[in-house]
Amino acid sequence: MTKIAIIGVGRWGVHLLRNFLAHPQADVVAVVDPHLERLAVVKQQFNLPENVLLTTQWSDLQQVPGLTAVAIATPATTHYKLIKDALKGGYHVLAEKPLTLDPSECTELCQLAQNRQLILMVDHTYLFHPAVEEGQTVVQAGKLGELRYGYAARTHLGPVRQDVDALWDLAIHDIAIFNNWLGQVPVSVQATGTVWLQGAGSGGDGGDEGDEGDEKNSVPSQLSTVNCQLSTGLADLVWVTLTYPNGFKAYIHLSWLNHDKQRRLAVVGSLGTLIFDEMSPSSQLTLLHGEFERQGNLFLPVNQSKEVLELKSGEPLQRVCDRFITSILQNTPPEISSGWVGTELVKILSALTISLNQGGLSVAVN
Repeated sequence: MTKIAIIGVGRWGVHLLRNFLAHPQADVVAVVDPHLERLAVVKQQFNLPENVLLTTQWSDLQQVPGLTAVAIATPATTHYKLIKDALKGGYHVLAEKPLTLDPSECTELCQLAQNRQLILMVDHTYLFHPAVEEGQTVVQAGKLGELRYGYAARTHLGPVRQDVDALWDLAIHDIAIFNNWLGQVPVSVQATGTVWLQGAGSGGDGGDEGDEGDEKNSVPSQLSTVNCQLSTGLADLVWVTLTYPNGFKAYIHLSWLNHDKQRRLAVVGSLGTLIFDEMSPSSQLTLLHGEFERQGNLFLPVNQSKEVLELKSGEPLQRVCDRFITSILQNTPPEISSGWVGTELVKILSALTISLNQGGLSVAVN
C-alpha cells in the first residue's frame, strides 16, 4: 500500500483525489490546499475519514508517518520548489504538466529523482488515452505507409487565460501525442502568433486552466517574465510547426478565440490517414485507407475505405494514477510519462517561445 498526499484540490486536483481514493493500492493520508473552504468541500464530497490530514501548510506533511508519495496539482510556477522539496524529503512525485517552466529546472529535478532512486512522473493525461495508445500502435506498425506530415487543431471560444498565452495553455497536448506516435522529438520548431484581446500592459492576475491540466488559481507575477511571449501581449492565436529528424513536419492550430471547438489530430501517410477526433463520441480514432495509382500523367485514388478503430475502455487519468502507483511498488520508472519526457516537452515549448518572439524564425530544440 502506498501512502500518498494530494497537493492542490482545485479543478484538476479533485480528479486526482477521486482516482487515488478509488485505487486499491493507494492510501490517501493527507490533502494540502491553501484554501480552507476547498478542504471543507472535499472532506464532505468524498466523505474523508477523520484520520486524513487536511491542512493549508505543505510543511505539515513532515508529521505524517509512512508517507511515501505526493501528487502535485498546483500552479506551474510553484512546481520547481514543491517537487524539489518533495524529492529531498524522500517522496515519489506525480506532478501536473508542465513539469516546470524552465528546462534547466526540469533536468535538475530529473537528476535529483534519479540519484535518490525516486519516481518522478508527469501527468500528461493524453498519453494514457486509449485512442493515443492505439494510434501509436498503428503508426509504428507502418500501416500508414511512408509518413508525410501531420496536423492538429485545438480551438474553442475561451476560456481565455490571463497568465499564459494560447501556446503554453494548449500546445503541450498535441506535441506530446505527435512525439508519442512518431517515437521522436522535434529538432527544430517555429511559431507565429496574433494578439487581439490582451495587449501589452493589459495586466491580469491569473485565470483558470483553459484545457485539461493544472490548476491556476493564483499566479505569481514572475510568470509573466517566462511566458508572455509577444511584446504586444498574450497571443490568442498561435500557429506551430514542428520538424522531426526524419523530415516529418507537424502543423498545429491553437486558439481560444474560435467558435469552432476542435480537438483533432492527424498523421498523413502514403497508404492512409489516422485521425484522432476527441469531439467525436462514436469514432474517436479513424483510419482512412487509400493510395494513388498512376495511369499516364494521372494519379487516381484507389483502395479507399474507412475503418473506425476499436478502443479499450477506461478513464485516462485513472490509468495515470495506476501507472504511478505501479511504478512505485515495482520500482520501475514510467517511461511513457517520466520526468525526462516532461523535460523534453518543456524544452520544445521554450524553443517555440523564442520563435514566437522572433516572428516565426526556425529555432533548434537543444
